[in-house]
Amino acid sequence: QVQLVESGGGLVQAGGSLRLSCAASGRTFSSYVMAWFRQAPGKGREFVAHIGWSGKSTYYADSVKGRFTISRDNAKNTVYLQMNSLKPEDTAAYYCAARTVTATTFEIWGQGTLVTVSS
Repeated sequence: QVQLVESGGGLVQAGGSLRLSCAASGRTFSSYVMAWFRQAPGKGREFVAHIGWSGKSTYYADSVKGRFTISRDNAKNTVYLQMNSLKPEDTAAYYCAARTVTATTFEIWGQGTLVTVSS
């Protein structure tokens, strides 16, 4: 089972960019589907994007489509979230998650990294 550690969060002005990273331990990283979720203050957890084990398949929430890009480097056991044209409503704790290709839910989670977008 992999363990996940996110990094790259911080404070940015609206319109700016950030890149989040999620480093995974374990030799089976390439067999996991990876995703990013976020949770804004006082709100529930929200799906952001996911990427298949090979990196060829990606899917985004409508709220971030065209602004965020998820990618992975299986040689480095890392998944990324490039966030451009950030908006104040993107302010949230961002979580990396993993599941096996046969699982129906994401069961492995990182500790989260905070993104704050100022207006």
